[in-house]
Amino acid sequence: MKLISKAKTWTKSLRRDIAALWLAARDPRVPWLAKATAAAVAAYALSPIDLIPDFVPVLGYLDDLVIVPLGILLAVKLVPPQIMAELRKEAALRASRPASSRAGLLFVLAVWTCCFIFLVLAFL
Repeated sequence: MKLISKAKTWTKSLRRDIAALWLAARDPRVPWLAKATAAAVAAYALSPIDLIPDFVPVLGYLDDLVIVPLGILLAVKLVPPQIMAELRKEAALRASRPASSRAGLLFVLAVWTCCFIFLVLAFL
């Protein structure tokens, strides 16, 4: 039972850190390298499109279990600690409120539409 509670705590902290990194990518106080890394990691973690599809046995979940946490660790290390603490607090506050993102929905739909058009053109 202790292992399960640790896993739940770790998962919640990962979610909070992903949201904090998304905020860090927009914060003017954060250096550009940290912004680029944070934006890439947050976009990859929040995107429904994976580098390796989840239906591929073993490897499908490998990117979720290895790439995302390592990317989060790297991005967190690049953001100055005092700024990261502020962003974590803000991310925790935002997580307690329900929110919907039309921009996010439109982005995901645009990516899928582009993929569909590319596939159609490739096979015609």
